[in-house]
Amino acid sequence: MTVTLANALAEQVYHRLKDDIFSFRLLPGDHFTETEMAQRQGVSRTPLRDALFRLQREGYLEVGFRRGWKVCPIDFDRLDNLYDLRIVLEMAALDKLCSQPEASAELTQLNAIWLAEPDARQTDAVKVAQLDEAFHTNLVAAAGNEEMTRVHTEVTEKIRIVRRLDFLKKKRIDATYEEHGKILQLIAKRKATEAQILLRAHITQSKLEVRKITIWMLAEARQLQEPEAALAQQ
Repeated sequence: MTVTLANALAEQVYHRLKDDIFSFRLLPGDHFTETEMAQRQGVSRTPLRDALFRLQREGYLEVGFRRGWKVCPIDFDRLDNLYDLRIVLEMAALDKLCSQPEASAELTQLNAIWLAEPDARQTDAVKVAQLDEAFHTNLVAAAGNEEMTRVHTEVTEKIRIVRRLDFLKKKRIDATYEEHGKILQLIAKRKATEAQILLRAHITQSKLEVRKITIWMLAEARQLQEPEAALAQQ
């Protein structure tokens, strides 16, 4: 029972810390000690360390001997590489989908969401981000290659920290619905080349948008953090 409770607490701390990193409450380059973070989270160091090392394995935190913990800087070159890999996987998935004689259950479900009338579309940025991630994940899964799906899922997790920012503006939500719908229509017509061209442009534009927004949000978060740091030193 004690072990189960400890694991559950570590899971909660893990998700809270990850949300702090994703929301830029913990900024890239921020340092902290385990004692400080344990007090902030209101937990003992055992579940905290479990959460911290899990985030370290996922590439969000670094730990140094006698230097405590540090939030990893955002590596835009690495993110670009991951986006490129995502494009390769999804292009291959489109090729397979357009060669299938019948639409899979996954595609039927995607059609119901992304080909809906404008007044039935989701407008909440968080929910649209979740739907967008599910669209691309299920698109790959529908192709039927389990290894390709596994790798794509791993890539999706690694870029989630910035990718969700693509839906803070309504025009990006509208563009996502339009482009997803066109991709699905092209798959239905078995037009693989046209679908691949649109998909590549769709993902590339998203990559450019999230880079721009991430840089802006980081700058804004640092400006807000500076007065707080100055007050703390007084």
